[in-house]
This record gives sequence, structure tokens and C-alpha cells, in this order.
Amino acid sequence: MADPWLTLIGMPDDTAAQLPPASRAVIDAAEVIFGGPRHLELVSAGERGQPWPVPFSVEPVLEAKGKRVAVLASGDPFWFGVGGSLAAHLDPADWVVLPAPSTFCLVAGALGWRMEEVTCHGLHAAPFALLRRALSPLGKMICLVRDGAAPAALADWLTAQGAGAASLTVCENMGGPRQRIRNTTAASFDLTEVAAPVAVAVMLPGDVGLSRASGLPDTAFAHDGQITKRPIRALTLSALAPRQGETLWDIGAGSGSVSVEWCLAGGHATAFEIRADRVVNIRRNIDAFGIGQRMQVVEGASIETLRNRPVPDAVFVGGGGTAVLFEQLIQLPAGTRLVANGVTLETETLLLNLHARHGGNLMRFEIAQAQPLGALRGWTPSRPLVQWSVTL
Repeated sequence: MADPWLTLIGMPDDTAAQLPPASRAVIDAAEVIFGGPRHLELVSAGERGQPWPVPFSVEPVLEAKGKRVAVLASGDPFWFGVGGSLAAHLDPADWVVLPAPSTFCLVAGALGWRMEEVTCHGLHAAPFALLRRALSPLGKMICLVRDGAAPAALADWLTAQGAGAASLTVCENMGGPRQRIRNTTAASFDLTEVAAPVAVAVMLPGDVGLSRASGLPDTAFAHDGQITKRPIRALTLSALAPRQGETLWDIGAGSGSVSVEWCLAGGHATAFEIRADRVVNIRRNIDAFGIGQRMQVVEGASIETLRNRPVPDAVFVGGGGTAVLFEQLIQLPAGTRLVANGVTLETETLLLNLHARHGGNLMRFEIAQAQPLGALRGWTPSRPLVQWSVTL
């Protein structure tokens, strides 16, 4: 490896005396040292020290190329740290990392938890709703939180999610002489004078979490009635076949429920919706499920708003499908998965013709639910739905 100009150094909690010789030598030789005020003080950076700008930006570090630069970060710089943000702008020969044990590792070690059984979350600048995907019966989470007030706020959020019985271990200043570990529950949180840096280890009760199967209840979403209903949504997601990291276009999104479940499965989605009131509901669902980093909504006619966007791995047309739109979608790269649902005779005819020309699978779903019929019960059918799915 060429001589790197940038070294990312993992810092312990309280003192530079715990740094290994290699990290100490880099700091001593550095011309510029970037870090938080606490870390800069620990290493006696003096005039060489450069606090991170507010709002945060890596640009000052990149502008220092050509000098010997050290970046100080808590624990492991590549675990919810600045490492990934910097590496995205650098060549591998530009940098080297000298990590310290992460807060996650210190907390798990203190509690005797197996790391492979724990989900880890950085919530310094993220909403607690980001945790909804991770809630599971008897699941374990370790959460890095913003400040001393955040553990109580996290306890309130967990209680609102039906996890008031969750066991919380609040871990302050891990790895140093000021380390403190205290236990409580979400519903009865009563800890005071919590000091940052702080993490919260959560042992969840046995009755929480979203189903991992496709087809969440319709009541889980904000909608005005324009929603792909639960049974059809499960069949639609099965046809779309979401995979980790893939991208979906959801055209005529309605409530965005298909996009939400695609993102909960690990993907990214763009929901296209022409009606402003439904865009409001889609944004509410994005916030409620904590998937703002995975899902976006675009307001306007899809035939116009699709242009010049990164190509998707899959496309769902839930409403507003026209011959012009499908002619545009057929031009997407080979391997793109396309699924379209239709309930009107006009859309059914269009999908029949598309199937005849391009192949794929054509299915018709007829679903009925038992509902009161006088003093007895009877079957109430929903409108038949035709689904065309094809891999281009």
C-alpha cells in the first residue's frame, strides 16, 4: 500500500493513554487532527486540532489532502462512524484505520451478549421509528443515542410500540473509569442524570414486532381507502420478489403500502403518486415505519416523473397503467421485474394484450370475505383482479 495521508484512529472513552503505540505515533506526527472537542482535548491537539463543522461535513478533511492528517472517532470508525463517509470519497491508498473496541462490543461484553444475536443501531440523528424493522420477540438491540435525555425518550417510544415490558440497560461512558451501567424497564424508566456518551441495550418482550411475512394489516397504514389490500399485497410482493438492496418503482402508489413492505424487506423504493392528498399519506407511512433513508415519494404524473431516474430492479403498477406507460416500461433493461394489477375491464384488456405480446404470467384473483348477512353470515366478494408479471 502507498503511504496514506489520512489515518482514522479509534478513541477510547476517557484517555489517550490507552491508545496503542501505532495510534499515538500517528497523532504525534499529524499536521492536522480532526475530531470532536472531547477527543481533541484528550490528545492535546492544540493548534493542530480542527473540530468537526456544524452541520457535519467531511469536506474540511478532504481539503487537507497533501498533509499528514489524523481523524479521531469513538471506538470503531467504520461502525456508525465517520469512516464510511470519508472512504466514499477516497482511494484505498489514501487512508488506513486503527480502530478501538466499539461501544457495541463494550456493551455486549459487559452484558455477556453474543454479538451475532444483537442488532446494532446508531440513533444520534435518526428517528426511533428506524427500530420498527428490528422489533422482534425476545430480540436484543444495542442503540447509540444522542444525549443524556435520549434513553428516556427511547423508553417512551418503546412503550408506545407495546414494548413497555422491555428491559433497558443504560450504559454510560463505556470503557473508562466513569463507566456506569444501570437497569430499568421501558414503562417504568426512572433513571436521572444520564451522562453522554451513552448507549441503551434493549431486551424485548415476547409479543412485539412486525410480521416478516408479506401482507401487513391494512390498519398498519395511513390511507384513504386507496390501498392494495392485504391478501393482494401479499400476492403482489411475492410476484415482485424483493431482495436486499434492490430498488422498486411503485407507480400509482396510493398509500405506498407495497413500497413500505418492499423497504421492510431490505430494499429501496420510489413511490409515484399524482394526488397530493395521497402523497401526504405516503409520507406519513414513511415516517411511521422509519424508512426515510430507504423510500421517497414523487408527486406528479408518472409518465413525466419517471424520466432520468436510476433504473429499478422491479416495477409495480398499481394504478394509472396506460398503453403509453407500459411501452415506456418495456424499454427498461433486461432482467427488470414488472408486475401490474388491474380491476377495470379496460386495464384487464390492456394486460391481456401485453401478456400475449411479451409473455410472463397472467393470473386472476377472486377473494371473498365472510360478513354478516342478516342474522347469519355470507360471502362478500371483492372485485376480481388481474395480475400480469414478467421479467423483461
